[in-house]
Amino acid sequence: MTLAPSQAGQAETAPPLLSVTNIEVIYNHVILVLKGVSLSVPEGGIVALLGANGAGKSTTLKSISNLLRVERGEVTKGSITYGGERIDQLTPNELVRRGVIQVMEGRHCFGHLTVEENLLTGAFIHGGKRRQIAEDLEKVYAYFPRLKERRSSQAGYTSGGEQQMTAIGRALMSRPKMILLDEPSMGLAPQLVEQIFEIVKSINEQEGVTILLAEQNTNVALRYARYGYILESGRVVMEGAADTLRNNEDVKEFYLGLGGEGRRSFRDVKQYRRRKRWLG
Repeated sequence: MTLAPSQAGQAETAPPLLSVTNIEVIYNHVILVLKGVSLSVPEGGIVALLGANGAGKSTTLKSISNLLRVERGEVTKGSITYGGERIDQLTPNELVRRGVIQVMEGRHCFGHLTVEENLLTGAFIHGGKRRQIAEDLEKVYAYFPRLKERRSSQAGYTSGGEQQMTAIGRALMSRPKMILLDEPSMGLAPQLVEQIFEIVKSINEQEGVTILLAEQNTNVALRYARYGYILESGRVVMEGAADTLRNNEDVKEFYLGLGGEGRRSFRDVKQYRRRKRWLG
């Protein structure tokens, strides 16, 4: 199939580190959640996966990180490749060893451990030497000075923003090549959201970590991502460069809150009807 112009433009900028091709996901053997989802993430890029709650963003990330099985879900069609190799059948542990780390929605921390102990759990996967781990820890504290101040505090008693920083910092301790970041803005004040996204941008630029970001806050995500995919009801209904999506009238109406009418389904708009040809 010939690439759409937006896909072709993306493919020219950098080779894809991750490619998801026409995947279908079913839960409990009967509930179809994803329907022919395709996306690619170039090495060193930041790509946003956008859409309302329940659109299928988290399921897409869990499909990539192979965490679906614990929720009685499975990829029944399509393929997922990372670094040119199929990863569909790898265990989550094997995938982490290849450098793909997911930061789960909801700021999952070990509440009974201190902030620093949480961070150190991220270093376990590569079994680094003590000096190397200490250097990685200082790097995390350089990105998140607040965590250094709170290093001895029990993580369960820290703020939502501090827990989100801890979760991202723990992922960074594993020396990832790619981070799957699920809803980092959820439940955070706007000022903290900006701070978190600035740090994510710095990690991408300074460490060369590729980022696939699932986010409801379309306005913020499109300011930091370079490319975006919009999901609705388990399908990709629109994609394109971040600037193009941000200036698209339909995206403004449905996801940026700038439209004059009540919110309709994205399927009603002309761009979706054109896009439907690619979905088959």
